[in-house]
Amino acid sequence: MPTHPIALMLVAVILTGDEPPSTQPAPLDPRVDPARITEIDPPPLPEQVVLPLPPDHHIATDPARVPVARASFEAARTAIGRGAGALRRLQSAEGGWLVDSRVTPSSTDPLAPAPPSPVAVAVTALAVKTLVQADPAAASSEDVRRALAFIDRARRADGAFEGGSMTNYVTSSVVSALSGLDELAFRDRVDDGVRWLQESQWDEGEGLRPEQDWYGGAGYGNRGRPDLSNTQMMLEAMYDAGLSPDEPAFQRALAFVSRAQNLRSTNAASWAGTDGGFVYTPAGGGESFASEHAGEGRYGESPPAGVGRSLRSYGSMTYAGFKSLLYAGLSPDDVRVRAAFDWIRRHWTFDENPGLGRQGLYYYYHAMARALRVGQQTVITDNDGTPHNWREELITAVTKRQGESGLWRNDADRWLEGEEAMATIFALLALEEAIKPAR
Repeated sequence: MPTHPIALMLVAVILTGDEPPSTQPAPLDPRVDPARITEIDPPPLPEQVVLPLPPDHHIATDPARVPVARASFEAARTAIGRGAGALRRLQSAEGGWLVDSRVTPSSTDPLAPAPPSPVAVAVTALAVKTLVQADPAAASSEDVRRALAFIDRARRADGAFEGGSMTNYVTSSVVSALSGLDELAFRDRVDDGVRWLQESQWDEGEGLRPEQDWYGGAGYGNRGRPDLSNTQMMLEAMYDAGLSPDEPAFQRALAFVSRAQNLRSTNAASWAGTDGGFVYTPAGGGESFASEHAGEGRYGESPPAGVGRSLRSYGSMTYAGFKSLLYAGLSPDDVRVRAAFDWIRRHWTFDENPGLGRQGLYYYYHAMARALRVGQQTVITDNDGTPHNWREELITAVTKRQGESGLWRNDADRWLEGEEAMATIFALLALEEAIKPAR
């Protein structure tokens, strides 16, 4: 099976005799500062593209389909019910969540009504996903209908959902949410959103070549570089929408994701180590929030005396990278997948986001649950040889942190997890992954 855009073009030539389209990049996009691009050898192509576990947009109704004890299944269902009810109480009169967010998108028409803030649109989309995954009938409820109307206010003619510099984040969130609605009425929004995500990916269309470390990624706009968090959201949206991993956008993204891995055998970046974990971005020479947290600088610019520059891996990005490799069709036997899984085994914990303490803890839980489910793992044996049923342990870890009100909140207030709506949505999404049917 073809595994690379160029390979796909060559197959077309063999079958049709047509000349392949030019792979020469366009002139460099003016948003890109050439000084922030590093050129290194591209990562290896996969030997084959393997279909990952298909997405499942609803939790199991039969506990026998989930490999956990009946008591754990019921505990998760109870916590989800309480959390969903509490989350509904946070919805604004206009249908959204976090509508008072101060982050606002840019507008070119001063007379046009202001669209909702990008944070509110993305969080509202994730709230819809949470409610519908727990109860398919919620799709026709009044609160979800109001939320969908709120989201639709941000829809643009080009298929994206307005977010200013956050449009990739917002559109990815909306596509993932709408993909779980069993209604043809939303399919055009899903298809248009996917098309925009593919067209906005950093690639030849923006003047980049596979040798350059921005290639294949997605990120924030306004001259921002691509990062693994945005890239995994783009890939998750395409996965949730049902796209095959042999789509060229997946294979372009694989180059970027591989470059974010601390794996010298497949990543030629000077900062790359050998632990198999992932950093925030390889672009512009690389960045890691874990390096910043350790006091070595976000760019690894302040290493300990006598130690060369390197970047630290951390939990949430390693789970993001692990599932992204699988979304892109890598085999579980691929060296990159195995190395990432070994990092997970060595850093097995629910007490913190390894490398960042409690920062981003609920994002970490959600990334973990998505990654281990698509990886079709039931029991993880850690580096000490101790087996762990991840679903059981995740349910225990998340439910014990639920507040009396039914909501969650992270006292380490970073990335909006100090907001009850944001922490609750991530907690519920993690619990829902844990009790989706196992295949």
